[in-house]
Amino acid sequence: MTAFEGLKRFGGMGLLVAALGLALAGCGEKDTRPQVAAILFQEDEFFRLVEKGMEEAAAEADVRLLLSNSSNSLEREISLVDTYVTRGVDAIAVAPLSVDASVPALKRAHEAGIAVVTFDSLLNADFPKASVTSDQVSLGRTTGEAARRYIEEELGGKAKIALIEYISLAPETGLLRVQGFKEVMEQMPGVEIVTEQDAWLAPQATDVVTSLLTAYPDVNVVWAANEGGTVGAVMAVRGAGKAGQVAVFGTDMSVQIADFLLADDGVLQATTGQKPFDIGKQTLESAVRAMRGEEVEKEVSLPGILFTRDDPDHVREYRGFLEEISR
Repeated sequence: MTAFEGLKRFGGMGLLVAALGLALAGCGEKDTRPQVAAILFQEDEFFRLVEKGMEEAAAEADVRLLLSNSSNSLEREISLVDTYVTRGVDAIAVAPLSVDASVPALKRAHEAGIAVVTFDSLLNADFPKASVTSDQVSLGRTTGEAARRYIEEELGGKAKIALIEYISLAPETGLLRVQGFKEVMEQMPGVEIVTEQDAWLAPQATDVVTSLLTAYPDVNVVWAANEGGTVGAVMAVRGAGKAGQVAVFGTDMSVQIADFLLADDGVLQATTGQKPFDIGKQTLESAVRAMRGEEVEKEVSLPGILFTRDDPDHVREYRGFLEEISR
């Protein structure tokens, strides 16, 4: 079942589950279903899609899903884990904030007999029953391939490129995305990467790209490693009046990025989005199997989805999917 089909199916099922939950609450009956706690770390379109995938899997497995958010705070993440250990949940699915600092609290959960599953990021530990992530190298490489085609077909194989990264925010994933993009660019003798700068929030990236377009006037391609960087790069190119002179390639997908791909100005050429709905669904399915003592695939790494302005129907379809979720 695809993510699109899953969301449509979840729409009616979610209403039914919610209604049943309210009915049980009204009758004062205790929910005795197994409990899976999920800890996210941000509130954005990516994690809303993750939630929807988790909710569908929880409904199908008839388990109680407890959703929480660490809000990018390691202290809060640890507190949530300890709370769930005290509560005696059956499984914890977590997007850990640190490969090392997140380990002790989650190890306590594991030692208490709680099945631990990670998603979106990894731990330097072997006790998690499973990990479900995006293939970060593939995300960068896929957009790199789209950029290579553009450079060969539109720029005669030559380009001056600026990279907008987020390595200081999340070095584990940020470095892998950059690695994937550079692997492709290094195969092109006519391409030069003239600058690499960190800017992962849209306003920050807008300022950084605006400045570098002045400092490096020969830059004609910008690649951004995440959603905020992609949005900021597009806004900067537009603000500098360089539409048609500087092409932007991005990573991650949102309604706003879809609109950039559908715009007539031709600034954003392509982006590679993750599969957050599938990440959420597979994470909860893994957590349920693990807490039941069933066999679980240890590592699941999902490739991204390429979106280009050359395939507007694909972009519109996914944009509609995102809008349906936000309702």
